[in-house]
Amino acid sequence: MSLAPHCAIPCHVDDDDSTHLLPQSISLSSQLSLPSLRSLDSCAETLPYSLHRCIATLRAHSSYVSAIAVHGESVYSGSPDQEIRLWPCVHLDSASSSSSSTPRTDHLTSLTVAAAKSPVKSLVVAGDNLFSSHQDGKICVWQINRSERQHCKLKAVLPTQKDRFLSLLVPENYVQVRRHKKRTWVHHVDAVSSLAVSHDGALLYSVSWDRALKVWRTSDFKCMESVAGAHQDAINAVAVSRDGHVYTGSADARINVWRRGGDGGTKHSLVQTLERHRSAVNALALSADGSVLYSGACDRSVVVWEGGGGRMEATGALRGHRRAILCLAAVGRVVCSGSADRTVRVWKRGVLQKGCYWCLAVLEGHGGPIKSLTAAPSSRGLGGSSSSSSCLVLSGDLEGEIKVWRVSIPHPPPPPVEGIFC
Repeated sequence: MSLAPHCAIPCHVDDDDSTHLLPQSISLSSQLSLPSLRSLDSCAETLPYSLHRCIATLRAHSSYVSAIAVHGESVYSGSPDQEIRLWPCVHLDSASSSSSSTPRTDHLTSLTVAAAKSPVKSLVVAGDNLFSSHQDGKICVWQINRSERQHCKLKAVLPTQKDRFLSLLVPENYVQVRRHKKRTWVHHVDAVSSLAVSHDGALLYSVSWDRALKVWRTSDFKCMESVAGAHQDAINAVAVSRDGHVYTGSADARINVWRRGGDGGTKHSLVQTLERHRSAVNALALSADGSVLYSGACDRSVVVWEGGGGRMEATGALRGHRRAILCLAAVGRVVCSGSADRTVRVWKRGVLQKGCYWCLAVLEGHGGPIKSLTAAPSSRGLGGSSSSSSCLVLSGDLEGEIKVWRVSIPHPPPPPVEGIFC
């Protein structure tokens, strides 16, 4: 029987906010209380600096959108319908300059650039390679065609035939995957839930519902390492910092921190376990410098971890969602959280006051839970104000729809008001 995460899409929890309290250990200080869900919602929706707009709506998949990846001016999307679609040159700037407040959909067309043999779970772009992970435990490597922009050529399926053949020859390469079944260590034996690429592009990390973390070399796609039993339950998310630390989030409600061995060592060892969530961890996101880790879980909270260098401490939690957090994305000092409550919340990290966050926007309009999310900086602001920049947020839901949002980021940040986490 396949392993499955404890809290698959989506968690159902009581709507009564008063019954859902943060653990005492998450609070920044005993003298500081976090605002209630109700006051935060009111604050986020009425603040005058919360400028945001849906500038495009993309529809093509016959099933829900499980993964989104941005590559230059194009967007790739994956779905359980086994298709990877390309939205080339979405013309986001022209869409945003339209005088109409209605999202543009008439000129947005997509192409099926890859047809897989199993539902798509995640996508990541590295150089000219598009990596996709799948329900059947395999990882596909697609060559991005820059000239034609029509089809992606399948370069490899991981584990490769060479890896599989060499591992078959040595009995020690077999590991117990079920009570009466063994498989070679290079195989994932359940859905590959998430992928991440090291900042130098040399390594690909994959995690699976089979509780394993695997490391692949991108030059020849060889499986370099497999950490079996990396968690006690299905692994849902992986993130890699610039200094090489690897973070994995699991349905066991824990986040494990891994570090590659020094002195030329290639094996990863466990250096820390982060425990603050009360239910399955579904998503992870890192700040650009790796000093802040965000984790989203079925307990409806986004826990903020700070420290870097593989030594993280919980400094607070961002609350406001009324259902499980299913996905996260970070860009600059902004982190976005997508939830089963059908909304995306955009949070801004303070500069002068460490640990302070403002909820800049609540993005509403999806017809289903938000399953996939990504964000990217944008040079165009809303309203043409020089006192703010903006970012693009792309969110995919269980109804098969992708929305493109432009969110204004004020400079300097707004004055402290009720609803700020400090």
